[in-house]
Amino acid sequence: MAFSLPSQHHALMLENHETGFELKTLPTPQPVHGSAVVRIAAVGVLSYSREIYNGERQYSYPKPLIGGHSAIGHIAALGPDAAALRIGKLVFVDCVVRGRDEPSALFLSAINEGSSEGSRKLMRDVWRDGTFAEFARVPLENCIPLNEARLCRELGYSVPDLMYMSRLLVPYGGLRDIRLEPGETIVVCPATGCFGAAGVQVATAMGAKVIAMGRDEVRLARLKDQVEKSTPGANIETVKLTGDDETDTAALQAFGTIDAVLDFSPPAAARSTHLKSAVRALRYNGRCSLMGLAEDCIPAWKVIGSNILLKGKLMYEREDMIQFVKMLEKGLFPIKGFVNTKVFGLADWDKAFDIAAEYVGINQSVIIVP
Repeated sequence: MAFSLPSQHHALMLENHETGFELKTLPTPQPVHGSAVVRIAAVGVLSYSREIYNGERQYSYPKPLIGGHSAIGHIAALGPDAAALRIGKLVFVDCVVRGRDEPSALFLSAINEGSSEGSRKLMRDVWRDGTFAEFARVPLENCIPLNEARLCRELGYSVPDLMYMSRLLVPYGGLRDIRLEPGETIVVCPATGCFGAAGVQVATAMGAKVIAMGRDEVRLARLKDQVEKSTPGANIETVKLTGDDETDTAALQAFGTIDAVLDFSPPAAARSTHLKSAVRALRYNGRCSLMGLAEDCIPAWKVIGSNILLKGKLMYEREDMIQFVKMLEKGLFPIKGFVNTKVFGLADWDKAFDIAAEYVGINQSVIIVP
């Protein structure tokens, strides 16, 4: 499929925190070795996008830059060393960029430059710009092929709805990292935020029994109802957090053997007791994936005496994305009730950020379509 890149395109450029994004006409990025230029079809908007780009979260990134997150689009041009990708192919564009000669030098594209000199150099000098644009140049290995015929025509997903996979991928990385098995029981905590709710969905699709913990009984009940409606055969229970360590541990243990825990503690709940309760409820040789920001949460004797595995995990690996796409293409996430998407154009980024901050429940997604 032939495609000629235009000389210019539109993109959201951030020059400083005070003025925010400006929609600008810029030269279209060109392919170089190790890269692909993607014609962006949909970009996910994080619930905390405004906090990232107004400086409130104090994430470090160079400016000026084009903002953005993970995206979906079609390959528009390829560097000369591309071996498998083809022009016109639908791909998921991953926002996690890794050094090819040092994978630990990683950063989140247009979000955070990472913690090493190598990651900062890569973002500053090579892969600075994100996907809030009509076209984006990205690393070849960050383009994950999607079977457009299967997903969009046979299964009926729209490309905007498919962007919800960027949220599901995060807990999938943690669950795969601790080798969650079908039939096991896992605690997801807190379960009513965007990533926690996604964790409940993914663990259910993987065949696990899920115990969802949270403080809001109404949101827990809604989560349980939505998962059961969209996933026939789902096995999900809920536990309302009381803030009392022993009470919450006992409530979890009432459901029997617990094999694993997936934690997504937000900054505001860093010192909450929920993770300590969940770890105390684990069986001997239990596993816990730490993907949040919990502090002072480890019951040391329980961890030592019960041989508990604690694993920190940032996002996911490329192999996780490939395996997740296989699940998606097999239809393991039912269409009905899969996702409710709100769509905005580049010029409406400010409104998109406002809506995304509130639209964080299960199956709720906000995207920008350039």
